[in-house]
Amino acid sequence: MSIIPTVRCRRMEISITFYTKMLDFECVERGDGDPSFSVLMRKDDSLFLSSHRGDGTFGQAIAVLVDDVDGLFRKFRTRGLKTPGNPEAPEHVHEGPIDQSWGTREFYVDDPDGNTLRFIQGFAVEPTVEIQRSESI
Repeated sequence: MSIIPTVRCRRMEISITFYTKMLDFECVERGDGDPSFSVLMRKDDSLFLSSHRGDGTFGQAIAVLVDDVDGLFRKFRTRGLKTPGNPEAPEHVHEGPIDQSWGTREFYVDDPDGNTLRFIQGFAVEPTVEIQRSESI
């Protein structure tokens, strides 16, 4: 099974440019004009962009798991990524990579439509709950 998020955008061409030129996604299927639908890939993962009304909501958050969050942030900065604060000494995840209290290192990027991509290093899913079978009496 695969789960593919649909990210809502207002202007497809602007969104495709941002995701491909800034964030290393590849456009594998492009919709023309607005409204339209496009398919992006980043490594083996897919992301849908849609400018159709009703496909997703603006302001959502998407987690992107990466191996080198600091290197990726530096690459994005060389491509022109602007941050609201000091990227050399970030206090907030939108300024640059920071260590989170739950053990990950993260930075966040907002796309042109206010959706947030959370680039996360060190995320591990550990099973913490064992399913217990109860026997009928």
